Amino acid sequence: MEQLKSRVSETSQKITACGYEAGNGMTRLLYTEEWLTAQNLLLSMFEQSGFQAYSDDVGNVYGRLEGTEFPHQVIMSGSHIDTVVNGGNLDGQFGIEAAFIAMQYLKDKHGSPLRTLEVVSLAEEEGSRFPYVFWGSKNIVGIANNDDVVNLTDNNGVGFVDAMQQCGFNFATERTVRKDIKAFIELHIEQGKVLETEGKHLGVVTSIAGQRRYNITLKGEANHAGTTPMGYRKDTVYAFSKICCQSIDKAKAEGDPLVLTFGKVVPKPNTVNVVPGEILFTMDCRHTDKNTLVNISNGIVADIQRICAEMEIECEVDLWMDEDPIPMDPKLVDLIDTTLASKGVNYMRMHSGAGHDAQVFAPRVPTGMLFIPSIAGISHNPAERTELDDLAAGVEALIDVLYALAYK
Repeated sequence: MEQLKSRVSETSQKITACGYEAGNGMTRLLYTEEWLTAQNLLLSMFEQSGFQAYSDDVGNVYGRLEGTEFPHQVIMSGSHIDTVVNGGNLDGQFGIEAAFIAMQYLKDKHGSPLRTLEVVSLAEEEGSRFPYVFWGSKNIVGIANNDDVVNLTDNNGVGFVDAMQQCGFNFATERTVRKDIKAFIELHIEQGKVLETEGKHLGVVTSIAGQRRYNITLKGEANHAGTTPMGYRKDTVYAFSKICCQSIDKAKAEGDPLVLTFGKVVPKPNTVNVVPGEILFTMDCRHTDKNTLVNISNGIVADIQRICAEMEIECEVDLWMDEDPIPMDPKLVDLIDTTLASKGVNYMRMHSGAGHDAQVFAPRVPTGMLFIPSIAGISHNPAERTELDDLAAGVEALIDVLYALAYK
């Protein structure tokens, strides 16, 4: 364990240097100088450790240990190298570090694997620079479409294609879809505080929650705050307050694993002496069961429409994201469970409320996922932290899982 802790600290310091700014945390966005420096550093680290190091057409970086008996059966592990703006240095990054350290350990102790082991540093997951997510993993499994990104620009007007070309990459005319991946394992910080609260060192992820996201606009009537009697008003903030309270009460009554969030609220004209005649708000609803997710969210939308009709307020509802829940592979979940139990690890089965690259792989490749605790559940924040003992325990668990998959 002490050796793993040392490797974790050393590896993390090297990669964190690419994009970290004291006081502002980590900012490493797709196809920026910080991103390219990190990917090139990983290529060098992989090569120096005796891995076959290479990158693909869009900038995913790989380190490969060829299998001796089944080289075309790849056990892949890793995560994404990009970050949010002013985030932490564990989200995504640690999954890459852990896979690399685990495979180094296995190579040193057991030699070449029977099946090929491959660590991957995925180019992009967050959508922090351009309005597109999972660019790295979607390219690997063949569901990325060049047309979806060719006209995208960042906040500074830099085009997606221009940024890509400046880093030395370009669209392939015929993209190679990976058909050799036998299993994908992603180790990630929880980004919540369930493990910490429950006193567990590891979580075995059984599924990733489905998400439905809405933009909802209410239109009433803007009017003078002093001269418009209360009974004459079509106040959209008042309507929203009713919607918010009733909907969240309904979500609490439903209970876990349902979560419901009204994260963005923009009243208009948003001034002190005018009755707000319009309001835009977002609604984010998540659950691990598709039918429950649809029924609850549809029911809330019906409530919103009823409240608005009673108040003579117009309502426009735009469902702009509708992602199904994604189960992890049951056989892999059982294998991970059995492996951890045999080692006496203090763990629990759980779902993920956040999205991860694992959800892109899972419908196409047998996929499993492990969580390690996040201190106070904080993530996407410079204060993002996990105890070194838990980081090392995550690597140790990953070693055991990869050994079971690649050496037996």
